[in-house]
Amino acid sequence: MASWVLKAIDLACQKAQRTLFEGVSFSVAAGTWLHIEGANGCGKTSLLRILCGLSPAASGHVVWPTADAAGLVRPSSQRPDRSVLHYLGHALGLKPDLSACENLCWDAQVSGLALSRAQVLQALQAQGLSSRAHLPVRVLSQGQRQGVALARLRTSPAPLWVLDEPLVGLDAQATATARALMQSHVDQGGAIVMTSHHDVQLQGPGARLRLGGGVQT
Repeated sequence: MASWVLKAIDLACQKAQRTLFEGVSFSVAAGTWLHIEGANGCGKTSLLRILCGLSPAASGHVVWPTADAAGLVRPSSQRPDRSVLHYLGHALGLKPDLSACENLCWDAQVSGLALSRAQVLQALQAQGLSSRAHLPVRVLSQGQRQGVALARLRTSPAPLWVLDEPLVGLDAQATATARALMQSHVDQGGAIVMTSHHDVQLQGPGARLRLGGGVQT
């Protein structure tokens, strides 16, 4: 993956006339990670949504990596598409009456990805969900639904992953699988911005940002 940087510059967020955070600045380069920490209600999810262009900042701005016509990733003030950024939020975006396999096939089609059914099944197998691949998502446990959402990352070309509590609901084995997936993405030159109440324990260049505090390398 080409060299690029996501930049947040002096971001502030207000909700119901209350300032959640202000003056937040950082950069996340290819091959690195940022773990955003803080108490419930401090604005972690709001910050991720601002980074993805899904919510406006009260002040400040974001410089995103965006793919040009040649497929090269460069800085841009335009909100990136899913070829560059993949967001996994609390609302997993799964259709409950479709199977795990059907959900991933539908998602790939909407995203313009040319994925075969075999590739989708392989992604689910890597998440330990082979036996659940053809069941409706509505009958899956919270951890299994989270696993289906994480399987999407295995089929996504996006170099930047923005993940809101990616380990929630996962058992010990699924947590280890998710950590290995994230580590592999960073090792291959991708980048991750995430919130998590767990210590994700990623290796390599990275930093922690505590809202209300500062960036710790």
